[in-house]
Amino acid sequence: MTSLDIQISVEEGPWPSEADLASLSERVLGASAEFLKREEKQPFPKMPPEVSLVFTDDASIRAINAEWRSQDKPTNVLSFPAFPVTPGKMPGPMLGDIILAHETLVREADDLGKPFDEHLTHLLVHGFLHLFGYDHIDEDDAERMESLETRILAGLGLSDPYGDSDPV
Repeated sequence: MTSLDIQISVEEGPWPSEADLASLSERVLGASAEFLKREEKQPFPKMPPEVSLVFTDDASIRAINAEWRSQDKPTNVLSFPAFPVTPGKMPGPMLGDIILAHETLVREADDLGKPFDEHLTHLLVHGFLHLFGYDHIDEDDAERMESLETRILAGLGLSDPYGDSDPV
Protein backbone atom coordinates (compact mmCIF):
# COMPACT_ATOMS: atom_id res chain seq x y z
CA MET A 1 0.00 0.00 0.00
CA THR A 2 1.29 3.44 -0.94
CA SER A 3 1.65 5.50 2.23
CA LEU A 4 0.71 9.15 2.47
CA ASP A 5 1.26 11.59 5.31
CA ILE A 6 -2.17 13.23 5.46
CA GLN A 7 -2.44 16.38 7.56
CA ILE A 8 -5.97 17.54 8.36
CA SER A 9 -7.14 20.96 9.46
CA VAL A 10 -10.82 21.64 10.13
CA GLU A 11 -11.01 25.43 10.04
CA GLU A 12 -14.65 26.42 9.52
CA GLY A 13 -18.01 24.79 8.98
CA PRO A 14 -20.00 21.90 10.45
CA TRP A 15 -17.76 19.14 9.08
CA PRO A 16 -17.81 15.58 10.41
CA SER A 17 -15.33 14.88 13.21
CA GLU A 18 -11.63 15.06 12.44
CA ALA A 19 -11.39 11.30 13.12
CA ASP A 20 -14.13 10.59 10.55
CA LEU A 21 -12.51 12.92 8.01
CA ALA A 22 -9.14 11.25 8.60
CA SER A 23 -10.61 7.78 8.12
CA LEU A 24 -12.41 8.76 4.90
CA SER A 25 -9.40 10.68 3.56
CA GLU A 26 -6.97 7.84 4.26
CA ARG A 27 -9.22 5.37 2.45
CA VAL A 28 -9.93 7.63 -0.54
CA LEU A 29 -6.46 9.09 -1.04
CA GLY A 30 -4.82 5.72 -0.35
CA ALA A 31 -6.97 4.10 -3.05
CA SER A 32 -6.22 7.00 -5.39
CA ALA A 33 -2.46 6.68 -4.83
CA GLU A 34 -2.59 2.90 -5.36
CA PHE A 35 -4.57 3.37 -8.57
CA LEU A 36 -2.10 5.95 -9.93
CA LYS A 37 0.84 3.73 -9.01
CA ARG A 38 -0.69 0.62 -10.59
CA GLU A 39 -2.53 2.01 -13.63
CA GLU A 40 -0.56 5.14 -14.48
CA LYS A 41 2.88 3.94 -13.28
CA GLN A 42 3.05 7.02 -11.05
CA PRO A 43 6.24 6.92 -8.96
CA PHE A 44 6.13 7.89 -5.30
CA PRO A 45 8.95 8.96 -2.97
CA LYS A 46 10.29 6.33 -0.52
CA MET A 47 9.12 8.42 2.43
CA PRO A 48 5.34 8.98 2.48
CA PRO A 49 4.67 12.31 0.75
CA GLU A 50 2.64 14.86 2.67
CA VAL A 51 -0.75 16.13 1.58
CA SER A 52 -2.59 18.80 3.53
CA LEU A 53 -6.39 18.77 3.66
CA VAL A 54 -8.14 21.94 4.77
CA PHE A 55 -11.85 21.72 5.52
CA THR A 56 -13.39 25.18 5.56
CA ASP A 57 -16.43 27.23 4.56
CA ASP A 58 -17.55 29.24 1.54
CA ALA A 59 -16.30 32.57 2.92
CA SER A 60 -12.77 31.26 3.41
CA ILE A 61 -12.53 29.46 0.09
CA ARG A 62 -13.98 32.50 -1.68
CA ALA A 63 -11.16 34.67 -0.29
CA ILE A 64 -8.55 32.09 -1.36
CA ASN A 65 -10.15 31.73 -4.80
CA ALA A 66 -10.16 35.52 -5.26
CA GLU A 67 -6.54 35.91 -4.17
CA TRP A 68 -4.99 32.99 -6.06
CA ARG A 69 -7.29 32.52 -9.06
CA SER A 70 -8.84 36.01 -9.44
CA GLN A 71 -12.30 34.45 -9.10
CA ASP A 72 -14.28 36.21 -6.38
CA LYS A 73 -16.68 33.36 -5.65
CA PRO A 74 -16.77 30.21 -3.56
CA THR A 75 -15.92 26.90 -5.17
CA ASN A 76 -16.11 23.29 -4.04
CA VAL A 77 -12.40 22.38 -4.03
CA LEU A 78 -9.07 24.06 -4.65
CA SER A 79 -5.75 22.27 -5.05
CA PHE A 80 -2.34 23.83 -4.70
CA PRO A 81 0.55 21.55 -5.67
CA ALA A 82 3.64 22.20 -3.54
CA PHE A 83 5.83 21.86 -6.62
CA PRO A 84 5.07 21.78 -10.35
CA VAL A 85 4.39 18.14 -11.24
CA THR A 86 3.83 16.41 -14.55
CA PRO A 87 1.67 13.27 -14.47
CA GLY A 88 3.91 10.21 -14.25
CA LYS A 89 6.93 12.12 -12.87
CA MET A 90 8.28 11.81 -9.33
CA PRO A 91 6.59 14.27 -6.96
CA GLY A 92 8.42 15.97 -4.13
CA PRO A 93 8.12 15.15 -0.45
CA MET A 94 5.14 17.50 -0.14
CA LEU A 95 2.32 16.98 -2.62
CA GLY A 96 0.42 20.13 -1.67
CA ASP A 97 -2.88 21.36 -0.29
CA ILE A 98 -6.49 20.44 -1.01
CA ILE A 99 -9.06 22.89 0.34
CA LEU A 100 -12.78 22.04 0.47
CA ALA A 101 -15.78 24.28 1.20
CA HIS A 102 -18.61 22.83 3.27
CA GLU A 103 -21.60 24.87 2.06
CA THR A 104 -20.75 24.42 -1.62
CA LEU A 105 -20.16 20.71 -1.14
CA VAL A 106 -23.51 20.27 0.66
CA ARG A 107 -25.36 22.35 -1.95
CA GLU A 108 -23.85 20.37 -4.84
CA ALA A 109 -24.51 17.01 -3.18
CA ASP A 110 -28.17 18.02 -2.69
CA ASP A 111 -28.45 19.23 -6.31
CA LEU A 112 -26.93 15.96 -7.54
CA GLY A 113 -29.07 13.84 -5.21
CA LYS A 114 -25.92 12.23 -3.78
CA PRO A 115 -24.93 11.54 -0.20
CA PHE A 116 -22.49 14.06 1.31
CA ASP A 117 -19.75 11.42 1.77
CA GLU A 118 -19.95 10.36 -1.89
CA HIS A 119 -19.56 13.91 -3.16
CA LEU A 120 -16.74 14.56 -0.66
CA THR A 121 -15.04 11.38 -1.91
CA HIS A 122 -15.28 12.60 -5.50
CA LEU A 123 -13.85 16.02 -4.63
CA LEU A 124 -10.97 14.44 -2.68
CA VAL A 125 -10.09 12.30 -5.71
CA HIS A 126 -10.43 15.32 -8.00
CA GLY A 127 -8.22 17.50 -5.81
CA PHE A 128 -5.65 14.72 -5.38
CA LEU A 129 -5.30 14.29 -9.15
CA HIS A 130 -4.60 18.02 -9.48
CA LEU A 131 -1.64 17.57 -7.11
CA PHE A 132 -0.13 15.17 -9.66
CA GLY A 133 -0.49 17.57 -12.57
CA TYR A 134 -3.80 16.42 -14.00
CA ASP A 135 -6.12 19.19 -15.16
CA HIS A 136 -9.29 19.88 -17.10
CA ILE A 137 -8.48 23.12 -18.90
CA ASP A 138 -8.83 21.68 -22.39
CA GLU A 139 -11.13 18.91 -23.59
CA ASP A 140 -8.46 16.20 -24.00
CA ASP A 141 -7.06 16.82 -20.52
CA ALA A 142 -10.58 16.92 -19.08
CA GLU A 143 -11.46 13.57 -20.66
CA ARG A 144 -8.28 12.00 -19.27
CA MET A 145 -8.79 13.42 -15.78
CA GLU A 146 -12.48 12.50 -15.65
CA SER A 147 -11.67 8.98 -16.83
CA LEU A 148 -9.18 8.59 -13.99
CA GLU A 149 -11.67 9.98 -11.47
CA THR A 150 -14.40 7.64 -12.70
CA ARG A 151 -12.13 4.58 -12.53
CA ILE A 152 -10.82 5.46 -9.05
CA LEU A 153 -14.37 6.04 -7.79
CA ALA A 154 -15.52 2.75 -9.33
CA GLY A 155 -12.78 1.03 -7.31
CA LEU A 156 -14.30 2.65 -4.23
CA GLY A 157 -17.76 1.36 -5.20
CA LEU A 158 -19.12 4.70 -6.44
CA SER A 159 -20.83 5.50 -9.72
CA ASP A 160 -19.54 7.77 -12.49
CA PRO A 161 -19.99 11.34 -11.19
CA TYR A 162 -20.11 12.72 -14.72
CA GLY A 163 -22.65 10.33 -16.19
CA ASP A 164 -23.40 11.44 -19.71
CA SER A 165 -22.14 15.00 -19.28
CA ASP A 166 -19.45 16.53 -21.47
CA PRO A 167 -16.00 16.99 -19.91
CA VAL A 168 -15.65 20.25 -17.97
